[in-house]
Amino acid sequence: MSARALHILVADDNPINRMMAARLLKEAGCHGVLVDDGTHALTALQAQRFDGVLLDESMTHLNGSEVLKELKRWRAEGRMVPPVVMVTGNDLPSDVEHFMGLGAKGLIPKPLSRDSLRRALVLFK
Repeated sequence: MSARALHILVADDNPINRMMAARLLKEAGCHGVLVDDGTHALTALQAQRFDGVLLDESMTHLNGSEVLKELKRWRAEGRMVPPVVMVTGNDLPSDVEHFMGLGAKGLIPKPLSRDSLRRALVLFK
């Protein structure tokens, strides 16, 4: 890890997944901000600066793909957008292509593990 702790946004509507992500991020020396849907993710991204986002695909209000589409618009407007890694059970090659086409920097399968989190954190440095 770098000397500075990474500030990571976790967007997942499942409280157990959020709790697991928070624990794994803390173990990795990172600071996690947890939100429960895509709308709250966009609000958090407007209010704070993050080094990266762990984004679930299947959420209420705005799903991960909808959040990625909005972030793509932000980039087109010249706004700063942190790297996004999808954390999802949708990891077929066509899913990966879909998420990458919307601007995701990577994809890790659920359930989140120490190893998969480590792979994601490398993309946020």
